[in-house]
Amino acid sequence: MFQPIFSKAGDLIKNPLSFFFSRDGDDENPSNREILSYAVGATGQNMSAGFITGRVTYFYENHVVPGESAHYAGKIMTASIVWDAINDILVGSFVDRKKHASYRKMRPYLLYLPPVIGVISAMMFVSVFPTDVLRLAYLVLCYFVWDLLYSFQETGMWGMLPLSSPHSAQRARVTQWVTIGANLGGYLPKAFPVAWDLLEKNGMDEKMIFILFAFLFGLGGELISLRAAKFRERIDSPVHEDESFLQTVTVLRHNPKLLLIGAAKTIHEVYPRINRTYFYQSAFRETGAMGGGTAETLYETLSSVPGAFSVFFANRLINRFGGMKRALIISQIAVIAARFIAYGIGVTPACRYDTVHGYIIMCVIISLSSAVTSYMEIAHRSLINDSIDEVELKTGLRTEGISASAINFARKITVSIQSLIMNLTLYRFLGYNAVPGDKDYINHQSEKFYRWQYPIFMLGPVIGEAMYIVIILFVKDDRKRQDEIERQLAEKRKENAERRL
Repeated sequence: MFQPIFSKAGDLIKNPLSFFFSRDGDDENPSNREILSYAVGATGQNMSAGFITGRVTYFYENHVVPGESAHYAGKIMTASIVWDAINDILVGSFVDRKKHASYRKMRPYLLYLPPVIGVISAMMFVSVFPTDVLRLAYLVLCYFVWDLLYSFQETGMWGMLPLSSPHSAQRARVTQWVTIGANLGGYLPKAFPVAWDLLEKNGMDEKMIFILFAFLFGLGGELISLRAAKFRERIDSPVHEDESFLQTVTVLRHNPKLLLIGAAKTIHEVYPRINRTYFYQSAFRETGAMGGGTAETLYETLSSVPGAFSVFFANRLINRFGGMKRALIISQIAVIAARFIAYGIGVTPACRYDTVHGYIIMCVIISLSSAVTSYMEIAHRSLINDSIDEVELKTGLRTEGISASAINFARKITVSIQSLIMNLTLYRFLGYNAVPGDKDYINHQSEKFYRWQYPIFMLGPVIGEAMYIVIILFVKDDRKRQDEIERQLAEKRKENAERRL
């Protein structure tokens, strides 16, 4: 069943142009050209959102309301997390209950919203008001409207996956490439600091640099995301307009697979943790060979290279491991083993983690495990896509909207939990102290901080990974059962279509 899909990896290597621009699709199987448009759209969307969410707070604190009012910008962005989580559920329910044209459930959110979101993204960085109060009010208005509209677009982008084909194998293929596109979009804003340094050294004002990239990434990314609207939905999602908001949300009880995956993704991030920058800066405080910034770049680069390559063969790896569930479990076992090995080497006197050669060895070991973890998001989304079919068979309802929103909600709650745990670990357990006016504060911490930072950095994630495995064990991943569900749904949809005629 999967062999034709896996052979496409070889086709990609032999003739990439022919592979990506193939129009060989039909009413049940999307063409590669369509999938490319969808993936490019995901790249643009994530490029835009990555820049806005990552840079707007710094911009306002340092260039729009600097001084005594600066902290309000941070508080506004913190409060937005609550609003963001709430509107995700509201948006998902709305999308599932809204009447739409046949095979056009998600397309309007990908066709009409991006230009509006792009303009708001750019204009958020252009504030001409005379007082701090008005400038902060402008931020609140722009960001909260941006956040609401983006929730619709994000639901449309990821809600399209379950509608991409009635066949789970084809959906897995679409999910793989769209995830690659989204990951690329998330990486692009990380190049901004390099451009920032270059432009500033050549005389450009920092404020103007931010405004320039707000238009380039914010508006430009959203215009690129319009490509996703070219993808054609291949499942007609029924609408139940008389269904209440509560009924739309509670239908998730029929989807234990989604609930378990959401719980597993959340628990995966619940472990003692410190901000990586603190670790890098303090770990290399006494060596002149490599600074903290270099160490951070080295770790981020080396630890992601195998994963960035292997994601192109994600479905083949998943098949070799015996399915989505087993692949997820194997990935976490590999990570746990790699972390224990890296830790053991890192505390060996001849190869300590705070030496250049020891740190490179540690990065290489972690990077090897990334080769079998890069497909995790693909496996998660593929399992969720399949679960929506099962809910339709049980209830007659398609739940792309509320399902995508539920996962987004879990992700945002997870971010809040991460922040809380990081704060407690750093300040309560390690006793971190940033002394005002002390530019060398990283060297003036307690012995406990320096003793525990490496164990927490390297072994802390093992706790989350072990708990993740426990939850994933309860997820059902039965290929024969999924094939039967697809067969029954095909018959049911055919009967419904004939009845409408």
